[in-house]
Amino acid sequence: MMKLIAKWGLNATALLFVAYIYSGVQVTSFPSALAAALVIGLLNIVVRPVLVVLTLPVTVLTLGLFLFVINALVFWAAAGVLDGFQVRNFGAALIGSLLYTFLGILIDSALERLFANK
Repeated sequence: MMKLIAKWGLNATALLFVAYIYSGVQVTSFPSALAAALVIGLLNIVVRPVLVVLTLPVTVLTLGLFLFVINALVFWAAAGVLDGFQVRNFGAALIGSLLYTFLGILIDSALERLFANK
């Protein structure tokens, strides 16, 4: 449970960092970043697998590159649902989702090491 809460907080911080370094993504406050991280996580659990299955032929034809488009759509959809989290356009969603995914990979790696069973 503690790992989940830490991951949520760190992902919200990562989202604030993405908004800080890239002007196409705007987050108004830390509570908005927490809400956005939660919505992005829920969309990744519920909607993303459906999109991946529905677009499997395109994903295979593009050698997996279409998954970047799916990530951007999920990122953009989260911005459409929330007030304190805004993405300028699809290009901004693509760049923002790439940055956010990279930071998420770093966070996951660090938390795995921190919470590893010894």
